[in-house]
Amino acid sequence: MRRRGLFYLALLLVFVLIGSTAFAGDNTRTGTAGAMELLIPVGARSAALSGSTIASSSGADALYWNPAGASRLEGTDILFNSMSYIADIKVNYFAVASNFGGTGTVGVSLKTVNFGDIPVTTVALPEGTGGTYSPNYITFGLSYSNKFTDRIYGGFTAKYISEKVVETSATGIALDIGIQYLSSTGIKLGVVLKNVGPQMKFAGQDGAYYELLPDQQPGSAQRALNLEKAGFELPSTLEFGVGYDLNLPGNIGVLSFNGAFQNSNFGDDEFRGGVEYGWNNILFLRAGIMQTQNNANNIYGPTFGIGLNIPLGGSSIMFDYSYRKVDYFDANQWIGVKLGL
Repeated sequence: MRRRGLFYLALLLVFVLIGSTAFAGDNTRTGTAGAMELLIPVGARSAALSGSTIASSSGADALYWNPAGASRLEGTDILFNSMSYIADIKVNYFAVASNFGGTGTVGVSLKTVNFGDIPVTTVALPEGTGGTYSPNYITFGLSYSNKFTDRIYGGFTAKYISEKVVETSATGIALDIGIQYLSSTGIKLGVVLKNVGPQMKFAGQDGAYYELLPDQQPGSAQRALNLEKAGFELPSTLEFGVGYDLNLPGNIGVLSFNGAFQNSNFGDDEFRGGVEYGWNNILFLRAGIMQTQNNANNIYGPTFGIGLNIPLGGSSIMFDYSYRKVDYFDANQWIGVKLGL
């Protein structure tokens, strides 16, 4: 067992070194990635901790943050999360994860982004034609994770990405790969590569324009011409996390400390931290903060949240609420419900 654990730790080190060179950030590429909806955080608990749960997330919550943690689930999790994002954008997230014993843990997830109805405008009618359209962004994930040893967990999530605006659309695939390590001292470590995949490209008839071709007979119909769209990269990230649970004296609760570092291929590095107080595994109070390498570009402020876990015999239901201050826009808010079976 010890040799097996050392092997996976060595594999983890190789994994980190490869990822740090393959997906290192570059200031000249800031803002050039697409499919940015992949980075919209989901899961009210982790959101309240500013996304610092790379090492500590488990169950259905882990499918987004670090799929390795899903294998720490003992039964089945069903999670629903609704988020009020910037500019009146709504984000809904649904996830199910179930542990099948030695076979491992399997999970599915679905994220939808609702932009609302947007007025149709043209050059001739810049105030609007009276019609509306609504972009349709969907990300579907299929996850698998397993317990390598009594302390090492690994997993991955394969994603299908679909973006559609009227008759123009782009599809793509991406992969998240993560590992978590729980030490004998109680310290938790985690690393995850997210959104690794080929470029995406938009195509569709909305990109067509109509012209008369050279030497075309007068009165002939115009021909539809399409310009080839440029491809765009996915917002790949490499994230490290650490966590520790402190049992307070007198059985008055547990303090959970979490920290994370994110390196991306499209922007500034991020540093995140979060603290959670849990009383009797029933009531949870949370707070977190995120800073960037160039914090002048960061519009997101501190996060706060509360959770209530209600036992139901051999099951439980968890209610979570999270709040994040945002510059220039209304605050982000998450409402989550998780059923543990």
